[in-house]
Amino acid sequence: MKTPKRLEPVLEDGLIDEVIRPLMSGKEAAVYVVRCGSELRCAKVYKEANKRGFRQAAEYQEGRKTRNSRDARAMAKGSKHGRKEQEEAWQNAEVAALFRLAAAGVRVPTPYDYMDGVLLMELVGDGSGDVAPRLNDVDLLPDDAREFHAFMIGEIVKMLCAGLVHGDLSEFNVLLGPEGPVIIDLPQAVDAAANNHAFSMLERDVRNMAEYFGQFAPELLYTKYAKEMWALFEAGELTPESPLTGEFDEPEEEADVEAVMREIKAALAEQARLEALRNAEDAPRDEPPPPPWAS
Repeated sequence: MKTPKRLEPVLEDGLIDEVIRPLMSGKEAAVYVVRCGSELRCAKVYKEANKRGFRQAAEYQEGRKTRNSRDARAMAKGSKHGRKEQEEAWQNAEVAALFRLAAAGVRVPTPYDYMDGVLLMELVGDGSGDVAPRLNDVDLLPDDAREFHAFMIGEIVKMLCAGLVHGDLSEFNVLLGPEGPVIIDLPQAVDAAANNHAFSMLERDVRNMAEYFGQFAPELLYTKYAKEMWALFEAGELTPESPLTGEFDEPEEEADVEAVMREIKAALAEQARLEALRNAEDAPRDEPPPPPWAS
């Protein structure tokens, strides 16, 4: 096929030898099957900001570091330089996350190189020569659903131990390879310690997994893995080997006695005020004396 313009520099630089075919085009990038020597790999070509639909929501960018204060100011102002820096930071986030998670043993596509908005990584196959399907394209037996759900919970724990939360995990960005699920699409990954929205994102990721696999094994819908693993993470006790039960007892908050008494006093005072008003309205009023000429 004709080499896409964005892939020409990568081809000229010798990072790939041939573009085989398009694989998919999504809201943030187009993916191609490429040949590197004797291996087939993926080339993920990020779309320019004005040509893609995925918005870089502020909650995903919170806690991400910029190179210097000038870049941070430019990004805040939305200048041309700032938009360019923001775009690069968004793309670099996935590259950094992939290398970081692969090193932590999380099952993600192996990243190989990154150049000019093109990420080269492993092509995840199905073991029969085709590309692995996404989870949303497969039907599962209950036992398989339980096994894959347990595997995904383990991978989410490994991610959290590496300091990251996927942030957009669902059956649409998990491939089912011959050795099990593979997590993809990580540009929105957030720093678990630096982002104030990290827990809510983790909870959503875990809930999405429970709801998908729960279609085949309904008992998974009632698990509470997110709160369980987050409590261990906050306590500094979470490891990839931490045994999880899927159950979590909400801590009982101690009653604020003084606050309760203030509320009671305020309610009693308001009740007394209303009662006084009613009594004033119901009290008989003195009739004024008749004028002299009325005698």
